[in-house]
Formats: sequence, structure tokens, C-alpha cells
Amino acid sequence: MAIQKPSHTLAKIHLKALHTKSFNILFILSFTVFINMFCFAQELPKPKDPIKPKPITDSTVVKTDSLIGLPMPIKEIDSTSNDTVPKKKEFLTDIVYYKAKDYVSLNQRLQQTTLYNEAEVKYGDMTITSGIIVIDHNKDLVYAGRLKDTAGVYSQSPVFTQGSNVVEPDSIIFNTVSKKALIFNSRTEQSGGTIMSEITKKENDSVYFVKNAKFTTSENLDDPEYYFLMRRAKIVPGKKVVTGLANMFIYDVPTPIGLPFAYFPMSDKQTSGVIFPSFGEDNGNDRGYFLQNGGYYFAISDYIDLAVLGDYYTNGSYGLRFESNYANRYRFNGNLSIRYENLINSERGFPDFSKSTIYNIRWSHSQDAKANPNSRFSASVNLGSSTYFRQSINQLNLSNSQNNTLASSISYSKTFQGEPQANMSVTATHSQNTNTEAINMTLPTFQGSVSRVFPFAPKVGTKKGIIQNINFQYNVRAENRIQTTDSLFFKKEMFDEAKIGALHSIPITTNFKVFKYFSMSAGVNFEENWTYNTINKFQDENGDIITEDLKGFDRFYTYNLSTSIGTTVYGLFNFKKEGKDPKIQAIRHVIRPSISYNINPAFDQYYDSFEVIDADGTTTDDLRREEYTRFQGSIFGVPNQNFSSSLGISVGNNFEAKVRDNDSTATEAKKVKILNNLNFSTSYNFAADSLKWSPVRVTGGTTILKDKMSINFGATLDPYALNNNNTRINKYNIDNGGSLFRLTTANLNMNYTISSKAFDGSGSEDQAAIVESLRSGGRADDLFGKPQDFADRRLSDEENPKQDKEEPSELYNYKIPWSLRLAYAVNYSNNTRQNEISSHSLMFSGDVELSPRWSVGASSGYDFVNQGFTLTQFRFERDLLSWRLNFSWVPFGTYNSWNFFIGIKSNLLKDLKYDKRRQRDQQL
Repeated sequence: MAIQKPSHTLAKIHLKALHTKSFNILFILSFTVFINMFCFAQELPKPKDPIKPKPITDSTVVKTDSLIGLPMPIKEIDSTSNDTVPKKKEFLTDIVYYKAKDYVSLNQRLQQTTLYNEAEVKYGDMTITSGIIVIDHNKDLVYAGRLKDTAGVYSQSPVFTQGSNVVEPDSIIFNTVSKKALIFNSRTEQSGGTIMSEITKKENDSVYFVKNAKFTTSENLDDPEYYFLMRRAKIVPGKKVVTGLANMFIYDVPTPIGLPFAYFPMSDKQTSGVIFPSFGEDNGNDRGYFLQNGGYYFAISDYIDLAVLGDYYTNGSYGLRFESNYANRYRFNGNLSIRYENLINSERGFPDFSKSTIYNIRWSHSQDAKANPNSRFSASVNLGSSTYFRQSINQLNLSNSQNNTLASSISYSKTFQGEPQANMSVTATHSQNTNTEAINMTLPTFQGSVSRVFPFAPKVGTKKGIIQNINFQYNVRAENRIQTTDSLFFKKEMFDEAKIGALHSIPITTNFKVFKYFSMSAGVNFEENWTYNTINKFQDENGDIITEDLKGFDRFYTYNLSTSIGTTVYGLFNFKKEGKDPKIQAIRHVIRPSISYNINPAFDQYYDSFEVIDADGTTTDDLRREEYTRFQGSIFGVPNQNFSSSLGISVGNNFEAKVRDNDSTATEAKKVKILNNLNFSTSYNFAADSLKWSPVRVTGGTTILKDKMSINFGATLDPYALNNNNTRINKYNIDNGGSLFRLTTANLNMNYTISSKAFDGSGSEDQAAIVESLRSGGRADDLFGKPQDFADRRLSDEENPKQDKEEPSELYNYKIPWSLRLAYAVNYSNNTRQNEISSHSLMFSGDVELSPRWSVGASSGYDFVNQGFTLTQFRFERDLLSWRLNFSWVPFGTYNSWNFFIGIKSNLLKDLKYDKRRQRDQQL
């Protein structure tokens, strides 16, 4: 007799231990047997045995469900609770939940239990939902399947979930005795891929066999754009897939891309593995065929990894790259890259044969601000061969080939809390000019300071007056400075010319108000310079002046006095009048004038002299004695030889406007910046014999177009004239028949960044793309182009950058995303009447998404002085759903080349790719 349970019934039963052998339950369907078995307080019957209710004894308290009509045990008193024999482990150790929308029935005659319509069973982390679940106690089988309506449409397919594993078949048949199952038309997600199988046989809890299965990473599982057809395969969930004959289908069309057998790793964890290389031919430099960017990835731990990559050319050239990322959450993170290339051009014996080695080291390390508030370690390293990025044969380095400088800094700083507070830092720096191959390093620089001490400040309240504001502090800076060249880098000779020194300073200052509106400051600065590098000059017997380098500790002591006074003046020009509401309502002008006075005494005691004798033994009249100081080798300068008493004048300006808002609901006018700053500065030396005025320096800057364009400019104005030899003379230019000032230098820089996102409010630039470009050696604005190693997806964790976007229309792209970056720079020089534009260039980079899945981009520039285009790169990208296509082309110039790539987006199958490229021409 079938007894129907009311709709949306939820039963929760505490299950007791059973006298049956416990086993590991990993497949959810087996639970449906136990659920129904325990719901009616009975064991699975033997085949052809009648189902009998559990007999009621005196030790059992029974409550009858009026809807079901069968006795259900509520509490059972165990008479063997004091038994010394250990109890068996409970058959089920958690609470079972089950429900069905229409009914849960038990058919005594057919020995079947049925859960109908939106049937659901939960146990622990396992859940099964299905249209219908039927348990056949007679045959030890469980069936879960779909429902079919009157129109023949199926719905409510079974879904089995355990942890992160999900199986979605059409139907399932499970044997409760053998624990084996047949699964029909299942869909299983495995580590980013999906396996769709016609028939799946569950052998045990960890092994499945499939037939005619499709493996794909496509999101459209009903009509995948590609898949691998696996005739027969073995699946170990979460670990691997091993298959026999498998080949690729593109939209159900078979392709010859296949293998007699294949292995797919399916680990959810970081796993070591082979990185497949790209192959091609280099005709430009006669290096022959090559394999590039292949190697092995080591998943060392959850905190650090390592990729070892290599390039090999058949003429003997090769390259190696070691790249590692590391991170410790809430403490630090960073990455390290070491690149080395051994380049051979042409063949040995030919006149154009050459061989060279180049390398580059990049290291970035940052510490979490909350890891240690009193100490911090950071690193930003980029050093190596000056010609590395220009000569490298790896396409990854193209975007950095236009950079002329390499810079590095490694620093550690610590703060010692207390009163006063002390700070110290140790820094190693490196600066390298790739054109001149000159290198400047400090190994290391030590800086220490003690915070300001106010000896006369009151214990409570604010400081007032000259005396109470008197303060002093202590600073020290010590350096080991090295100047070398690229050829001597990291060799013993580079340390021979190292200079060591330390500068101690104690500034004593005070500040106070004058006439209420003026702020005045005064102070004296004491400095002591320690050095281990001094010189000695003399004239030898041949009349040559010899400079002798001396090693040993020496010191000199200096001081200077300074004072300054300044104020702030506000001016408001109001254009708004009664009855009128102009667009520009007011302009505010802020002026910050300042006057300073400095005295630098002469320290003649640190200077020596010697007589200069002609070859005939007489002393010349104009060079009777030559003066010098032995501290010319000091890295922190020399003592002042001439007394100076100078007056400095500077004026800072700021202009803002109040503009009527176009929004009629706005209650206040908008503030618009006209000039962020416009500064003038000069000085007058009272103690100088001539050329008392220094050139006037003018600087300024502003932002326009909603702060999208920044403009900075500068100029130098000299009041003195030039003689016929183009040398400054002590005569004003206006008195020499010229203007009041001579324009000697001028510069203008403009940067403009804009995109469609600024108009539709969808956000800022793609930060993932910027990080990818920076990590590979490029620029954030892509003005020098983008990296061309499209196969290396480790540069970005973003497999499908378009998946979070709103799906566009398939017919047209009603919104065309675009971005544009411009950089304009011009420099003018006229120090010696050359009147020339020394540099003048315009750089630009942009990207446009022409259609929902087509995007193009370009980076280039024009040098107006040399009248030629700079490095030009065209980029094309096609989003092929699960695939992507990239084409990069440098049409002309030194780096003339192209690169074509097509491959699967998913990191799971990223090595399935086709990469074809043309290397740049040989450089002589």
C-alpha cells in the first residue's frame, strides 16, 4: 500500500547504529537507499522477503505518525549500555534531510520507495536533486531521473553535488550491493574543464570509466565551439583523465588534431608541469630554427613557485629565464626574474660572425603595511647588460627596448619609538644609462635621524614665540659610492674607484609670526663631512701637474645661516552681479611670495696652493699659484671657498575659477582649476664681484579636460648678455641692445589619457593589463608597445577578461569601447645662441573594440627633430570564445617583425596553441 506524504514535507531523523558492515559512502545515490530504509525503521530486505516492521518491545518508546501509519522509533533504551564490549561505529554519522514537492511513497507490493517532483536528499556535504528518485529494494537498485510532461519535454535532471564536484546526468542507476553505477549523459566539471559522457560507469568511489565522452572548456555546453572526443577514458576525479584515441572537433566537425592516447591532469592544487615551447625560424640573423619559451614549472609550495624557461636556436644561440613568484599573506609578496642569453650571429668563419652574452635581473618585493609598523623592507631592481633589451631575441622584451635607463633600489628602514624618535634606513641604489653604459651605485647608503627636539617648549599648551619654537635635530648620511661602466659591472675592478664618506648635520631653526600675517623662520646649519678619499696636487720635474689620490680618514666642518619670510595673499575677482548670472562667476588668485636670505662663509683654511713653473723655470704671471682643496674627492662636496651673501626671491601663484554648473539642480558653482601652480624664482648675491643675479626660473602646470590632460612647462630667463664667444658677461642684456631677458631653455610636456569608460561611467583602465605590461618590462601607458609573448598566461591570472562584461548584441556593437593615451614633449635650448629645438616628439597608444569580439590597437610616435616615426606596433585580437587569436606587427624600423598566435584561453589547455613569428632583421 502506497502512503502519500504531504507536499513540501521535511523530515529530520536521528539514525542509530545498525547491525551491518559500515562502508565509505562517496556517491550520493547510495544514501537514498539508507534514507528511506531508516525513515521506516527497517533494514534492507532480502530479495523476495516480505517487508516487516520492527517488532515493538518493552524497551522501545513508539510514536505513530498518523499520516504514515507505521511505527517510528523516537527513543530506544539500550539495555547493553553498561556492556564492556565496544559498540560498533554508527552506520551514518550525520543527519539526513529529504523532501519532495508532491509525495514520498512506499509500495509494499513492489518493494519500492518513490520521491516525486523536486526530490532532494541531503547528507553532510552531499546533495542530490532530481525529478524522481525510485528505490527498488527487491533488486538492490536506485534510480534517479527526469520528469516528462504531457508534451514530451523532460525537466528536472538529476544533479549530484559533493564538495566542489558536480555531476549533471540525465539519469542514474545505482546498485547498492556492488556500489557500482551507470550514469547516462552526464556533465561533470573537473578543474575548469567539463566532461560530457554518453555512458559513465562508476567502478568505485574514485574511478569512473566513460564512453564517447566530450572534454571541453567551453561555457556553452549545449553547443560547444570545440571539444575532444574521447572514445574510451578513465577518470579519477580531482586527479587525472587518461584516454585512448582522442581528437579535436570544432563545432562537431572532426579535425586531424589528435593523439592515440592522452593524459589530462585535473588537480585543483598548484601542480608542477611542462611548459610547451613555441617554434619557428629566424632568418633575419641566420640563427636557424628555434624553440622559444619552453621549460618546466615547479609548484614548490603554496608560498613560492619557479618557472625555468629556455630558448634554443640551431646555430647555437640559447637563452634562459628563471621566474619566481612568492607571497605570504599579510606579510609580503614579490617576484624575481633572471634572464640570460648567449647570442651567436651568422656562422663561425664568416666575416659577420659575432658572439655576445647579455643578461637582466628584475626583482620586486613589497611588505604589507600591517606586517610590522616599525620596520619595512622593499625592493625594486632592474639591472643588467645595457644592450639586453635592444639585442634580446625574445619577443617578450620588445616593449622595453626603448627605455634608456635602468634603476634599482633595495631599502630597509626601522623606527625606534620613544622621545625623541629615531629613524634609520639602509639603501642600495643603482642607476644605469643604456646609451652611455655608465653605472652609478651606492652599496650601501645609510641614513639616520633623530626627530626634532624643542628644548624650550612648554610641557602643556602650544608653542609661541621665537624661544619656544627653537628646535634642533640630528641627521647623518653615509655612502659607499661606485662609478663604473657596463664592461666592469660586477668585476673586481669596479670597486677600485669606490668612494666612502659621511655627512653629519645639525640644523637649528625657529619660526614665528611677524605683523600677524607674515611667517618668519631663521636657522643655522652645522655640517661635518667625513671622507676616506682625498687628493694631493703638485708639479713634477717635467712640469706636469699631478693629482695623487690618497686613502685615509679626513674631515672638514662648515656652517651657514639662513632666514626667510613669507605670506599668502588672496584675491577674488567676482563677475556675478545682481540680475546677471554669467558662466564664469568668479576667479580666485592665490599668491605666496617669499624672501630668503642666506650667508655662506668662506672656509679658506681647507685650501692649499702651489707655484706653477714654466718649462724654462720661471713662474708665470697669470698662473703664479694654483689653489686646490684636498677634499675634491669627497662625495658630499667641498667646503665653500668664496663668501656669499644672497637674497632669494620666489613667488608662487594659483588660479581657480567658479563656473556655473550645467545641472540646474546644483546649488553651488563648480570649481575649475586654471593653473595649479605658476612659480617664479631668482636670487641676488651681494658678495659676488659680477653676475650677481641668477637666471629667473619659471615653472607651471595645470590639468584640463576633467583632469584627463596634464600640462607642465618651464623656462629659464637670463638677464645677462653674451659676448662674441657666447660667454656670459657682466652686462645686462637690455643694455646690450637686447630684451630684458634672454630665453635660454624652455620645455613643455603634455599627457592625455581618455577612454570610453570615462563617458559611460563603467570604471577606469584595466588594471590587470597594466600589471601584465609592467611585469614583462613595458610601460603602463603602452606608448612603447605591448609584450608579444601571448602564450605565457602566467603574466595574468585572467583567463577570460570579457566574462564579467555585459554580453553585447551578436548583430552589432552598440557601444564601442576605446582608449587613447598621448604624450607630447618639446625642449628648446638657447644657452649659446644655438636657438634650436633639441627634442620634439609626440607619442600615442590606443585600442578600439570594433565589434563585440574584435579589437585593434596601435602604439607609435613621431620625432619631429629627426623627422621619423618611433617604434610602431599594430595589435589585433579576436575573442574566439574558448579560444583567442592575437597578431602583433612592427611594420618598419629596427624591430621590424610580426607575431601570430592562436590558442585556448583556459590555463588547463594553454599549451594547445599555434605560434608563428618573424624575427627582426640582423643588427650590424
